Amino acid sequence: MPEWARPLPGEEGDAPIGASGTAGDVSGAAGGTTDRRGPVARSGSAPSRGKPTRGVSGFGSSGLGGGRSSGKSSSFGSSGFGERSASRGASTTRRRDYSGERKERKPRPTIADRVESGALAGAELTEHAREAILRTLTAAPKSRRQLMDSMTRKGYPSEVLEPILDRFEEVGLVDDAEYAGMIVRTRHGERGLSRRAIAQELRRKGIDDETATGALDQVDDDDEHDAARELVQRRLARTTGLDREVRTRRVVGMLARKGYSPGLALTLVREELAREGEEADDEPYGGFDDL
Repeated sequence: MPEWARPLPGEEGDAPIGASGTAGDVSGAAGGTTDRRGPVARSGSAPSRGKPTRGVSGFGSSGLGGGRSSGKSSSFGSSGFGERSASRGASTTRRRDYSGERKERKPRPTIADRVESGALAGAELTEHAREAILRTLTAAPKSRRQLMDSMTRKGYPSEVLEPILDRFEEVGLVDDAEYAGMIVRTRHGERGLSRRAIAQELRRKGIDDETATGALDQVDDDDEHDAARELVQRRLARTTGLDREVRTRRVVGMLARKGYSPGLALTLVREELAREGEEADDEPYGGFDDL
């Protein structure tokens, strides 16, 4: 047997065609003939000399068509797709067996429920309330009244909240005077609100009258007058070309929503319209004498 036809160690089952006792006997029985000019004369016959061709010894016998490929296909079919298809069939069976009824989830106990049942009490309750207040202050500054109302709605007892808020006031985490002053500066400087509108907002946020009065002292009559005039100029610039009465109504309504009196609003509107060159109406306040 030629040297090239000898099987490698451990590959006795993949011997190429022409090896002793395997494909050589088959080719001899078939009566195939060889040609000196080529390694193979007929399909299926083993070459007698020369280098092997890729079609016979490379891919034909030991590559894709030999025993090795058959072994791979058999093992892959048994351990690969077969097991997967079996598992898919089992999952399908489980889906069919599922009744479709959804289990009812128990509602998560609230803070009030835990306090009432005694699951949250003592030092743990105090620490829990302290962390809740800190999270609220981290999001945005609040007044003491806002924090008390918010934590009470969540279920924390007032006797637990009072000492915590007292301590936070001592260290400056809760400061109603500073909070009120910030509201006055931002609402008047950015939105142009009057002192009356800002006072109503402070009252809604739980600021007492004394603290609110001290914060509103930052805005005097001149500041309020200048802010109102600036608002009138902006709105009139956006209504150029409309009828005088329409422009007047829109500007007066805008100032009224910001807390300014109708008298001040009408005075500023007439002054700004006169500056633009429009003639004043014969009726007092431009037809708004009923305000």
